[in-house]
Amino acid sequence: MAQENLEAVLNDLHCKYKSLQDGAVAKYIPELAKVNPELFSICVVTVDGEVYQVGDDKQLFTIQSISKVFAYGLALEDHGRDYVLTRVGVEPTGDAFNAIILDEQSNRPLNPMVNAGAIATTSLIKGNGATERLNRMLNMFRGYIGHDVFVDISVFTSERSTGHRNRAMAHLMLNFGMIDRNIEESLDLYFQQCAVMVNCQDLAVMAATLANKGINPVTKERAVNSSYIKDILSVMYTCGMYNFAGEWAYKIGIPAKSGVCGGIIAIVPNQMGIGVFSPRLDARGNSVRGVKVCEELSQQLGLHLFECSRNNFKSGDLCN
Repeated sequence: MAQENLEAVLNDLHCKYKSLQDGAVAKYIPELAKVNPELFSICVVTVDGEVYQVGDDKQLFTIQSISKVFAYGLALEDHGRDYVLTRVGVEPTGDAFNAIILDEQSNRPLNPMVNAGAIATTSLIKGNGATERLNRMLNMFRGYIGHDVFVDISVFTSERSTGHRNRAMAHLMLNFGMIDRNIEESLDLYFQQCAVMVNCQDLAVMAATLANKGINPVTKERAVNSSYIKDILSVMYTCGMYNFAGEWAYKIGIPAKSGVCGGIIAIVPNQMGIGVFSPRLDARGNSVRGVKVCEELSQQLGLHLFECSRNNFKSGDLCN
């Protein structure tokens, strides 16, 4: 399929699923319960920097668990994969994203895409005190997105005041030596990273940066060391959609990450990044419309990693 037809595909999918009312907005974080459930946007950014979008693509929302992908990349750059692997595993889990579970043998959280693993990952981010660590986090996001970002203080405060389950995870990991920094400082940083404000186009640019070996296709600046792209995408593929990860890999077949904001990012390596935003969530915490859109995009465009007749939106054939 030619690039000029991609916008038509996105428009068709937006029209098809705009009326879908299944699911509900996240309510366990009070501020998220206030989000308009009808918001809906789709954006695709190619590794050439071409942008295709439809819907409420400029609507800001908090990135939530999608931030885990990028914090993991920063921790890898700060410490290297071998050390990070001593603190956070890479095994998928059939449990909920907020389950208070550690590996029985190693005492590590199972992977960096669940809350326990993300808290451990965030605790590894270097910096001399809370302010420097937060600034490093925000600069990291700026590299992926291409512009400055900010933390929604009301959402951060809401998460901080109601995050007792995450706090329990942190203390459990402290007990087993998986976290050795100040717990409250690391939890604040975790809550702040989840409360970073983005829009759907930002998500697609971030995804496209991962697809483009760590180089932002819009700004042409490197956001993450290319040697860690395989680590990030591997964990996204096996763990990024929580206890839906297996079915996602089977049906859709590309690395992805969801967040309770209603966002999903998906990566077609060397080709494009996909961002979808729709706040209505299924029982697993994934955007209902977002999953449907990604499934149809994968089928229509032949995006599954193991599909041998995929289209290439850059040049030639994706199977090359």
